[in-house]
Amino acid sequence: MAAVFICLPNGPYLKIKNKVLFKKEIKIKEGLDLQGGARVAYSADLSKIEDASKNSAMDSLSGVIEKRINAFGVAEPTVMVSNVNGERRLVVEMPGVKDVNEAINLIGKTAELDFREMSADQQNFNKTDLTGKDFKRAEVTFDESGKPQIDIEFNSEGAKKFEQITERNVGKPLAIYLDDQLVSAPNVNDKISGGRGVITGQFDIKEAKQLAIQLNAGALPVPIKMVEQRSVGATLGQESVKMSIYAGILGILVVSVFMIIYYRFLGVISTIGLVLYIVFMIALVKLFGITMTMGGIAGLILSVGMSMETDVLVFERIREELRLGKTFETSVTLGFKRAWSSIRDSNVVSLIIAALLYTAGGTIRGFAVVLALGISVGLATTFGGTQTIIQGLIRYKIFRKHTWFAVEKSLAESTGGKK
Repeated sequence: MAAVFICLPNGPYLKIKNKVLFKKEIKIKEGLDLQGGARVAYSADLSKIEDASKNSAMDSLSGVIEKRINAFGVAEPTVMVSNVNGERRLVVEMPGVKDVNEAINLIGKTAELDFREMSADQQNFNKTDLTGKDFKRAEVTFDESGKPQIDIEFNSEGAKKFEQITERNVGKPLAIYLDDQLVSAPNVNDKISGGRGVITGQFDIKEAKQLAIQLNAGALPVPIKMVEQRSVGATLGQESVKMSIYAGILGILVVSVFMIIYYRFLGVISTIGLVLYIVFMIALVKLFGITMTMGGIAGLILSVGMSMETDVLVFERIREELRLGKTFETSVTLGFKRAWSSIRDSNVVSLIIAALLYTAGGTIRGFAVVLALGISVGLATTFGGTQTIIQGLIRYKIFRKHTWFAVEKSLAESTGGKK
């Protein structure tokens, strides 16, 4: 019953006498290809990275970019690492994003922060050992005149460096550089202890927020270059969803009709089990927050067929036992028991394949996740739901008819009668 309420379009709710007592909105999260958005691919320059460290560098790059996108406000972004002809790429999918150029600008900046002190000839600034690696956090605040500024805080090591640098530069400017561009060069009035400072400059609130996001996420560990940009319209996504739903409904109806015609009573029970399966799948997709893509929908439709395949294996075993003259209770028990080994082996192989597809990364991951979940739910539905329903109904005489199981009674009796 709980799964049914979760499957409601906007989630579970309780309403009595026109008064809503409980409501929790739970929606299926749609991926890029369903709700529209942007897909960007970056090529990573790993020429200066040792081979043994390339995988960790890509993982670090993926983490930094994902933090930036999350802070930017993109819902359910997908950041994937791929290998195209030996070239390491990072694919970023941003569902529902509206300002694509702004998001791309935020993703690609390296945000290398460093502090520089005035040289002896006072002609330029020299780098110090205080950099973004010593950085702890950044927060947008406002000065007395209402202009945005960025409060920064260093870690313990950075605090010591900052104190030493300000101590020897009292009365002199201390330059703050971001990506080798001068942001601000305030004068140091006194030694600063505690590891706190302020970045000021000619930027508005929007630019200040983006700068804080970049600093909090960290600098990119390796240089990247955009090699692909693609926008997906919401209209295309809605049309894809509509066609997929039609295909899924048609497939379920065809399979259900075939099962009922061929297996009769067992086919009806199988259809009931299929309804339970779909309800549980939708509920779990919502609860686990699985982002549905076109690949995920394909995995759901395929898992429906695999669930029916499990029923077919069980039903054939039940009919075989009935033909041998066993009682209905014994036939059902033995049917589920003896079909298990074949069902187990085939589903284990499918789960291994799903795991391999998931590790391969890319858009195939959605297919792999839903397929694996579908296999698990299908087994639970068959051996928990379908088996329980059949065993409960055959206790009544009205359901103990060989013709209802698509087995000729004369054949069953000729092989030894009931046992």
